[in-house]
Amino acid sequence: MPLKLTSSAFSAGGTIPKKHTCDGADVSPPLAWSDAPSAAQSFALIADDPDAPVGTWVHWVLFDIPGKTRELPEGVAKQEELADGSRQGRNDFRRIGYGGPCPPPGGPHRYFFKLYALDVKLSLKAGATKAEVEKAMQGHVLVQGELMGRYGR
Repeated sequence: MPLKLTSSAFSAGGTIPKKHTCDGADVSPPLAWSDAPSAAQSFALIADDPDAPVGTWVHWVLFDIPGKTRELPEGVAKQEELADGSRQGRNDFRRIGYGGPCPPPGGPHRYFFKLYALDVKLSLKAGATKAEVEKAMQGHVLVQGELMGRYGR
């Protein structure tokens, strides 16, 4: 059974509020999940936009989220390591932490928040890229889930 990933800020397929974009405060949305396996040692979260003109654009890389965690608050600090030991990678804005939707004018883009339950801690250095996290996750994903939101200008 996949992880059930939700946000109190927007519904699946719904519009991501301006607050969570570069047109607003650019803070990460609150996320919560359920149906995680008890064997989960950690979680990894990747948020990206497959509709970007240059190809998939990475907005957030977060990993080594403790296995007992079931939610992320709104506005996760944009720092390499969080108080609970979670680490953040580098997004395609070349910054650490969350970088909200910032599409060019036109139709709305889709933003996928993908959460992975892992049987290990990845123990990569903060600042790791999406590709590095995906490579380290190979063979360790117990279950995954996703939440898609839209935003356009």
